[in-house]
Amino acid sequence: MAASTLPIFSSPFLFPLKTQKSFKPPKPLTITCSSQEPRKPSKSPQRPTSRNRKRAPYGTSRRSILKKTFTQEQVKFTAAVSADPHVGIIGGGMAGLLCALSLEKRGVKSTVFDTGMHGLGGRMGTRVIDPRQLIFDHAAQFFTVSDSRFAELVDYWLEKGLVRQWKGLVGQLELGGQFVPLPSSPPRFIGANGMRPLADSLLSEASMVNIERPCWISKLEPFNGMWYLSENGKPRGQFDAIVIAHNGKCANRLLASSGLPLIARQMKRLELSSIWALLAAFEHPLPMGDSKVTFEGAFVKGVDSVSWMANNSMKLLGSQSDGPHCWTFFSTAAYGKQNKVPQENIPTQTAEKVTTSMLEGVEAALGLSKGSLPRPIYSRVQLWGAALPTNTPDIQCIFDPHGRAGICGDWLLGSNLESAALSGMALGNHIADYLQSDGSCPEEFAVGLEKEFQAIEGHDIGQFAVAEIPATSPKIQDDCMTV
Repeated sequence: MAASTLPIFSSPFLFPLKTQKSFKPPKPLTITCSSQEPRKPSKSPQRPTSRNRKRAPYGTSRRSILKKTFTQEQVKFTAAVSADPHVGIIGGGMAGLLCALSLEKRGVKSTVFDTGMHGLGGRMGTRVIDPRQLIFDHAAQFFTVSDSRFAELVDYWLEKGLVRQWKGLVGQLELGGQFVPLPSSPPRFIGANGMRPLADSLLSEASMVNIERPCWISKLEPFNGMWYLSENGKPRGQFDAIVIAHNGKCANRLLASSGLPLIARQMKRLELSSIWALLAAFEHPLPMGDSKVTFEGAFVKGVDSVSWMANNSMKLLGSQSDGPHCWTFFSTAAYGKQNKVPQENIPTQTAEKVTTSMLEGVEAALGLSKGSLPRPIYSRVQLWGAALPTNTPDIQCIFDPHGRAGICGDWLLGSNLESAALSGMALGNHIADYLQSDGSCPEEFAVGLEKEFQAIEGHDIGQFAVAEIPATSPKIQDDCMTV
């Protein structure tokens, strides 16, 4: 299998964990699993035999999921992979997309399954509301660059005009309206037209990556030497290896009975905070209270219901904006926990309560008198139920060579866009190395299965270290709400 040529990036960008080798198609063998006797092929060998399992309800408790996780037997593939391997990637955020692109760079095809209704990118989400062209980055707000491998991708985006440096005033806003500007170094970058186009650009020149969207993979099943994926009973393909590029309760349920207890255990160790996002458009600029400056973004301190606020109209459109002012507000993690509901079905009463409470928080942060904040002409709330990690194993990726399955995501290295990219690159190249081996020494490819987690200092937006600011203030995360 010849490796494809991608003109976008040089080889250091898509880096392997092990030395690259030329691909050698392995000899086909049969698969066995250590956890059970090999099943006889059914009359229809293209899909796994039904086990008539009772589906777990949506509200399955964490305790029951944990019990299933730790009692399931480990799947162990002993056969070599096929001559033309195919990897299934569940999750189309930054990590999943960079994993797919790294595999293509190494000559391995993949299929990315994503649940997004509006597009790829996960929390690189940008929402445009017609007919007044309201625009909101409703998850990742900006990002910084510290690693040369991620810098190469950002340079490509800059060359194509997809990103630019955010030079607008960003700082910290104290309760009552006191604003303290933050240093402009390191530079902050934003999507020129919002964050979502960055996700689309990643695969614009890819030829070996298939996208399935919207699709919610609900079951993984090893059978006859392959992983079979399905969506509510509908077959979604068979793969030599699989990647989990998302997290939270959906990933936990998917892994609970998959035959991957080592990977499932690591995923269960992850602790995540919940964050409410409020998108609100105002006809006129917001009054700034006692503040004499007009900022574009601010980390908010001292308000329970608000931790971040940004003027999307000024950030994305600048002086070209003569229409409504579109703001994104984020809650604290504590507020998200206190008001958590199923994010797929937010009750109207909860949405109204959160909207009111967060607008009151904005009012207090700006130092405005109660009831003086203008009423928005448009508002929408969204709950990010698995927003930011509170702990991390601080490792590039996780891979189980016996189960031929891996995990990538920002939380493995911290919590930012750069971490997601580096994690996806690492896993893609590591899987390519594994596929190039004959599988004779799988233990050599095990990564992160026993890695301990460490707590991250703070878990509200605006409490992660990146820049030195006054000692009385919390440190600031390098990109507010990331993939």
